[in-house]
Amino acid sequence: MEIYVSTDVEANGPIPGPYSMLSFGSAAFQADGTLVSTFTANLKTLEGAAEHPETMAFWASHPEQWKVCRENLREIGEAIEEYALWLENLPARPVFVGYPAAYDFQFVYWYLIRFAGRSPFSFSALDIKTLAMVVLGKEYREIKKGSIPQRWLGEAPHAHIALGDAIEQGQLFCNLLAGARALTRTFPSSF
Repeated sequence: MEIYVSTDVEANGPIPGPYSMLSFGSAAFQADGTLVSTFTANLKTLEGAAEHPETMAFWASHPEQWKVCRENLREIGEAIEEYALWLENLPARPVFVGYPAAYDFQFVYWYLIRFAGRSPFSFSALDIKTLAMVVLGKEYREIKKGSIPQRWLGEAPHAHIALGDAIEQGQLFCNLLAGARALTRTFPSSF
C-alpha cells in the first residue's frame, strides 16, 4: 500500500548545494483524497551557499511569502531527520508527488541524503504535470494550472507558502489519479 506525499519547496536558487532550500511542506494523502498528515519546516540556509539573483528577484516581488518562509527557522539536520522519521512513520510506503517533481524532488532528496543519510522515497517521484498530460490528452508543455479543469484544482489557493501549496497540489494529484483510474476502467483492454 502507498501514501502520496505531495511536497512543495521554496528555495533561494535553482539547485540544492550551491543554493538553499528555505522552506518545505509535505501533505500525505490516501489515493481517495483523504489528507492523513502534514509536515513543514523553515530552514536555516546552507553554510557558504549563495542566493541566485533571478530567484531573489522573485522573492523581492513576494515580500509576504518571503517573510513566512523566514520565520521560526530550524537547524537543517534536526528538521530533516525529523522529516525522515515522519515519512517512515506514515501508515503506508511514501511516494513523493510534486508539481513539477523534477524541481522539488531534487531539493528534498539531496537534503534527505545529506542530512539524514537516507531517503524514505528511494530514488523516484511522481510528477503531477505528467499525470495531467495523460489524463487530459495534452502535450506536456501545454499543462499549466490554467489548462486543468477548475474542479480538479482543489480548494487551497497556490500562494508560494510551502505547506499550503503542498496541500493544493495534493488535492489536484488525487483528482487526477481518480481520473486516470476511471480511464483505465473505461478502456481496460487498450492499456
